[in-house]
Amino acid sequence: MNFNILTLFPEMFPGALGHSLIGKARENGLWSLSVLNPRDFTDDNHGTVDDTPFGGGAGMVMKPDVLESAFLAIPKTGRRIYMSPRGKVLTQKLAQELAGESDITILCGRYEGVDQRFLDAYDFEEISIGDYVMTGGEIPAMVLIDTVVRLRDGVIGKEESLEHESHSNGLLEHPHYTRPSSWTDKLGRVHDVPEVLTSGHHAKIEAWRKEQAIKLTRERRPDLMLAKSDKNS
Repeated sequence: MNFNILTLFPEMFPGALGHSLIGKARENGLWSLSVLNPRDFTDDNHGTVDDTPFGGGAGMVMKPDVLESAFLAIPKTGRRIYMSPRGKVLTQKLAQELAGESDITILCGRYEGVDQRFLDAYDFEEISIGDYVMTGGEIPAMVLIDTVVRLRDGVIGKEESLEHESHSNGLLEHPHYTRPSSWTDKLGRVHDVPEVLTSGHHAKIEAWRKEQAIKLTRERRPDLMLAKSDKNS
């Protein structure tokens, strides 16, 4: 799987993607990264990549001709994504869909955004990582890549670790506990692991985990419970 990144700040990559399991997966050839700077495809001495918006307004807009030159230099563009706060929200379901792609090109916007004509001409889909605005698309691109790559075979060691994760089955994940089974904090308060988890009774443990997942989802994300109910009705 290969990701092509169009960004004015290529030095930001791989960044966090070069560490931990995602970084190891890249070293092992499970995914690759190619970064292009549109500024390298300008034809003026100043490397101009933006201009004032038609109709007036604050800020600058990334130019379609420059973006096109950079985009056409990519051998295999595959699926084309523009990280944008007005795009459809990245979900686990969408991440699973993207994990099946062999090539993905991600455009990281800056300034006020990108000339719409370029997005339309080359069929870019807009994806958001949440209902807020960031200064650029680089960090959102990293979020998307991390979310997608970890779903590829061989990246995460145990398949069952993916099966019970938050959003994998429409629920938030159950709480986790480890040793010691009884822990006293610095204020003298005693915290014990739920007894069922030390019982060795796998059916009861599984039932408890499901019950906790449903409880947390109802408390924190009732919208997910509603969506799950609608799906099953």
